Amino acid sequence: MQRIIGLDIGTKRIGIAVSDPLFLTAQPLTTISRQPEQKSIEEIEKIVSEYQSTVIIVGLPRNMDGSLGYQAEDVQNYAALIREKLNIEIIFIDERLTSKEAERILIEQNKKPSKNKGLIDVASAAIILQQYLDGRRNPNVRF
Repeated sequence: MQRIIGLDIGTKRIGIAVSDPLFLTAQPLTTISRQPEQKSIEEIEKIVSEYQSTVIIVGLPRNMDGSLGYQAEDVQNYAALIREKLNIEIIFIDERLTSKEAERILIEQNKKPSKNKGLIDVASAAIILQQYLDGRRNPNVRF
């Protein structure tokens, strides 16, 4: 059954989330190491295949003023490698403050994000994907 994949691409790790089959909710899936890059893309390819995904939602780390900085450029370059290898649609979502939101949610769940940064990455991926899923149901939202 087809699902949508969400990615929070960092310099060290990539948080991955997956939608439910009805595209209503996002669930944290896993965290993978970004290096070596070819291996991480192969792992993403396996997940895309397993969940029959035709689109990947990628968090784009904008600066607080909305501009794109070095990190955003890095994410765009990595996403281009994924698009090229997997021939899949990539949709970017503004991810400002998702890591802080993920940290807050984990603390509310009595989890210690400071002990495991991967928890923040996978929770951020779920937040990014959920923003997209919620936006799909709102005709005023454009991606």
